Amino acid sequence: MNAIPVNAENKYEVLVDCNWREALKEIAKSRTRVGIVVSASLRERLGDISLGDCDVHLFEIIDGEGSKSAENLQLMWDWLGAGGFTRSDVLVAVGGGATTDVAGFAAATWLRGIDWIAVPTTLAGMVDASVGGKTGMNSSFGKNLIGAFHSPSAVLIDCEWLSTLSDRDFSAGMGEVVKCGFIADAKILEIVENNSLAEIRSSRALTTELIERSVRVKASVVSEDFKESFAREILNYGHTLGHAVELHSNYCLRHGEAVSIGMVFAAELAAATGHLSDEIVARHRRILVSLNLPTSYARDAWAQLLPLLYLDKKSRGRQLRFVGISDIGKTFRLEEVSTQELTQTYERISQ
Repeated sequence: MNAIPVNAENKYEVLVDCNWREALKEIAKSRTRVGIVVSASLRERLGDISLGDCDVHLFEIIDGEGSKSAENLQLMWDWLGAGGFTRSDVLVAVGGGATTDVAGFAAATWLRGIDWIAVPTTLAGMVDASVGGKTGMNSSFGKNLIGAFHSPSAVLIDCEWLSTLSDRDFSAGMGEVVKCGFIADAKILEIVENNSLAEIRSSRALTTELIERSVRVKASVVSEDFKESFAREILNYGHTLGHAVELHSNYCLRHGEAVSIGMVFAAELAAATGHLSDEIVARHRRILVSLNLPTSYARDAWAQLLPLLYLDKKSRGRQLRFVGISDIGKTFRLEEVSTQELTQTYERISQ
């Protein structure tokens, strides 16, 4: 087990390859109540949770992005109130990125902020959603437009959860891993290029190294810039178009699949504006295809996608801003791109 420190508005550790039940027992010794929010598909696997003298309260939440709604949030607030949760108690989110997003937001807003712990169960959740203190829910206008910065007290990454994932969900999680490679850690890309998807998934050592490297990238960025000026914006590489594609697909595409498409778009845009070589654009496609991730989207969707881009959280006024790379590990802010350039770039990645 490795402990990776994060220095945000409070200091905490991400425990990689830990036994989450044992780690939670230690944390719970100082608590009166522990509320566990678990996604429906994992409820049976969770079984009974005993945490010594702590009162354990359980809340089952629907799977996926549909859980990040005002209706679900109200149900969680009512549950916290009925359970008598105080500021000395703790909320534990067990599930994928959607679960940690909305449970973290419930913790941020209950009594103006109570402690919470993330137990991510998907690869995407382990390397992205659970680390960094971004919590939130969706609006009909876009993904994660409502939220708060509220860091967890700890993140407990137990790699045993990876065995519960479908091949598609594992591949989708690799989209976020590869993103960390392109923006900060070339070794991640080398590992992926030198091993097949099946070899990565079957090797505990490889998956643990990729998770740890990805978490270190995010922990370093978040520690430098908690509330997202440009330093933290680099973690959104591929997300500008990616979030729009997710919403347009009615979340039928996994987050990592949409980000994969978004990264190819961002790479093509950087190349079109003279910042990135065609070789690295091709490397994007080669790596992502090897992970069974999509690299294109429907041509006739552009008219609907373009307005969604302006709702991206990086936008300022009427100006779109993208995260671009000029080389592996070298990021920059791509601004003042014309609608014509955007349209022509999208045509190159559409099908």
